[in-house]
Amino acid sequence: MEDQNQVVKNNKKKPAAGLLVLIAILAIVIIGLAIWGVGAIDQAHKEKVLKEAQRTEFKAQLDSLMAVHNKIKAEYGELSDSLSVKDSVIQAKVKEIKKMMNYKWEYYKIKKKLRSLQKIAQGYVLQMDSLYKENHALTKENHEIKEVLQQEKQKNAQLVSEKKVLRGKVQQAAILRTYGYKVEAVHVTGAGRERKTDKVKRVSRIKVCFTVADNNISKPGMRTVYMRIAQPDKKILVVSSDEKYSFMYKGKRLQYTAKKDINYQNQSVNVCMIWSRRATQKLMPGTYKVDIYEGENSIGHASLSLR
Repeated sequence: MEDQNQVVKNNKKKPAAGLLVLIAILAIVIIGLAIWGVGAIDQAHKEKVLKEAQRTEFKAQLDSLMAVHNKIKAEYGELSDSLSVKDSVIQAKVKEIKKMMNYKWEYYKIKKKLRSLQKIAQGYVLQMDSLYKENHALTKENHEIKEVLQQEKQKNAQLVSEKKVLRGKVQQAAILRTYGYKVEAVHVTGAGRERKTDKVKRVSRIKVCFTVADNNISKPGMRTVYMRIAQPDKKILVVSSDEKYSFMYKGKRLQYTAKKDINYQNQSVNVCMIWSRRATQKLMPGTYKVDIYEGENSIGHASLSLR
C-alpha cells in the first residue's frame, strides 16, 4: 500500500516538473523574441535614418544641380532658347527622380538616374558654351563686317559729298559773270540825238551796258539775258504785264524790263540793253536799281540816280 502511494506521489511530481520546463522554454522564447524585436526595431530605425540621410543628400544634389542649371539659363539669356528640347529632358528627369524619392525608394536606381541627369546637365553646359562661342564669333565677325560697311558707307558718303561740292563748284563756276557796268539815262532830242541826263523829267531811255566775262566751263550756245529795273518805290519798269514778258527765276515768275539773246562761245561779250520810256509814263526821282539775270542765276547789279 505504501508502494502504491509512493508511485502516485512520483506521478504527481513528473507533470509539475514538465510544466516548469515548458514555462522555462516559453520564457526563453519570449525573451528571445523580445531581444529580436528590439533588434528589429533598432534596425528599422537605423534604416529609416539612413534612408532620410540618403534622401537629404539626393535632394541637396538635385537642388544644387538645378540651381546651377537655372543660373546658366539666365546668364545665357535668349541663347538658351535654342536648347529648349534638352532643357525639357532635364526638367522631366528631375520630376521623375523627385517622384521616386517621395513614393518609391530604390536607392541605387535613384543614384543611377541622378548620375545620368548630371551627365545630361554637363552636356547642356558644354553645348551652351559651344553655342556661346559660336555666337560670339559670329557676333564679332558681324561687328567687323558692320564696321567695314560703316567705313565704306562713310567713304561713299564722303565721296558723294565731295562730288556734290565739286558739282556745286562746277555749277557755280559755269555761271556767267558780268563786269564793267555803265548805266546812264539819256534824253533823245528832236533831231534824234542822245544826250546824257540825270533829270528824271528829261529821261527818254535808260541804257545799261556791261561785259559778260569769258568762261571755259560754261556751256557755249545761245543765251537769253534779262534786265529788271526797279524804281525808287520798288516797282519794276515792265514792257507789259502779259506773261509772255516774264521769265522764271527760282520757281517764281518775274516780269522783265528788257531782254536780249546773245551767242556765247566762252569768250567775253559786250552787251547793251535799253528801256524806252513811253510818252505818258511818269518817273520819280531817286535811285533806280538794275538787276541782270541769265537762266536761274542773278549775274549782275548796278544802279542809277535821278533827280
